[in-house]
Amino acid sequence: MLVGGPLDVLTGDYLAELTMLILGRDRLKDPAAGYARTFLRQLEDCLGLAHEKGVRIVANAGGLNPAGLAGAIRELAAKAGLPVSVAHVEGDDLMPYGDGAGGALTANAYLGGAGITACLRAGADVVVTGRVTDAALVSGPAAWWFDWAPDDLDRLAGAVVAGHVLECGTQATGGNYAFFTAHDVRRPGFPLAEVAEDGSSVITKHPGTGGAVTVGTVTAQLLYETQGARYLGPDVTARLDTVRLAGAGPDRVAVTGAVGEPPPDTLKAGVTRIGGWRNEVVFVLTGLDVEAKAALVRAQMADALAGVAAAEWTLARTDRADADTEETASALLRLVVRDPSADRVGRALTARAVELALASYPGFHVTAPPGPAQPYGVFESASVPADAVAAVAVLPDGTRTPVPPGGPPGPAPAQAAGGGAPDPGAPDPGSPDPGSGTAIGSPAGPTRRAPLGLVAGARSGDKGGDANVGVWAESDAAWDWLHATLTVERFRELLPETRGLPVARHVLPNLRALNFTVTGILGAGAASAHRFDPQAKALGEWLRARHLDIPVQLLPAPEETGP
Repeated sequence: MLVGGPLDVLTGDYLAELTMLILGRDRLKDPAAGYARTFLRQLEDCLGLAHEKGVRIVANAGGLNPAGLAGAIRELAAKAGLPVSVAHVEGDDLMPYGDGAGGALTANAYLGGAGITACLRAGADVVVTGRVTDAALVSGPAAWWFDWAPDDLDRLAGAVVAGHVLECGTQATGGNYAFFTAHDVRRPGFPLAEVAEDGSSVITKHPGTGGAVTVGTVTAQLLYETQGARYLGPDVTARLDTVRLAGAGPDRVAVTGAVGEPPPDTLKAGVTRIGGWRNEVVFVLTGLDVEAKAALVRAQMADALAGVAAAEWTLARTDRADADTEETASALLRLVVRDPSADRVGRALTARAVELALASYPGFHVTAPPGPAQPYGVFESASVPADAVAAVAVLPDGTRTPVPPGGPPGPAPAQAAGGGAPDPGAPDPGSPDPGSGTAIGSPAGPTRRAPLGLVAGARSGDKGGDANVGVWAESDAAWDWLHATLTVERFRELLPETRGLPVARHVLPNLRALNFTVTGILGAGAASAHRFDPQAKALGEWLRARHLDIPVQLLPAPEETGP
């Protein structure tokens, strides 16, 4: 990014929900740890170049110890002889958290961009933070650059939208893109946002870099890990249902129309805990009688599993009839065990599975030798009063400047993720759509049974124990059909694993998109490895692979569908 073209600010998002758990475990071993050491190693190569080019660096790599990282950067700069000023933002750490029950490992409020803005206004070349919202890494510098006030809500909302598009790097330039075969995405370049004074932006990338920036790639990332039409943040609530995307040239997409509302009076907090211990064994079942082989193993392991808190079996029928390789003739039977005690799910238990090797089904083998139990984590979201969180910008000269809660006074919008109470007198675009009815102009005529992915893209991800699946169409006709057809009921039919779980559908017509949230499908979050796909990254691709009756006029010509 530093050598590919002009930049004013280089940002970096280092803190996934799972990362906080990892950093928490690091801090248990070493109180001076708790930040992303990879960021410091990257600065060894890049700090001099950034200083030479006058590029500010803003990253949340401080994790649980932003002051420690800021000190390490100063040491690095001093050794390199670079006159670099460093500032950091702290105050997000809520530990000790709660009443002590459950043993919280980390607890952090999601701060906004105001602390970053204060550090940059004080002349910082490098700003590191703890847990801020991902979008704050862009909205904070934008507010500094244009000298926005806290009540410039529409402008801040536009910058938040740009920040959300950038936060996952190459996911906006063709990485993990549903229609990836349409572009050369072998080495996608990183995205950048040209933010304007009114908060609008153009998403692009440096010339000559790989991948693609299209309305589709930006739509996919805009839908990623969002819930509803209101995107809550500490500085502003951005209305995603007002955002419009349009091509603005090769690898350029204009993002306009973002409307901002006051932020809620609460902040989201992320809490991690050590949930217990887990282990797993994967049995390989080859050839005939797969179901009977699986039943035999389960019966033989029943005594060993007595007393274990949780034991889950899943059978993946990856086998094919008359297969021409042994691997494609095989199915996988996975046993996952969890317990508060490491001893009950440790090596002794997995050894019991391997001891069946000469006394079980024909062709018995497993994918790995017996292993010890591993700790697993639990992530949960909470809300805390915004005015109870003492955020502080620690400026380059050491001055500690309190950062007040963002946004002007006003009624807080409603959305579960960020707290606040709904205004009963106003329609809430963040409320779930009933997901029924017929869209005007929905195509009529003959249909053909085909995968949904031939006419719709999808992008999915995790928020704690919940998953979201954003689905979009690339033409008005396909959108009319998608809006009318993909109801909550149809969604559950296509993804049977969501049956029995709360599913909400949100409509974003400007993006020709639907956003589904599935509550509880990921259990206690990604770190608990509750599910085969623990972060729901491929949930959208599973949906696209399901077949339903699609109007023929929407489907690509047979030669375009590929093998």
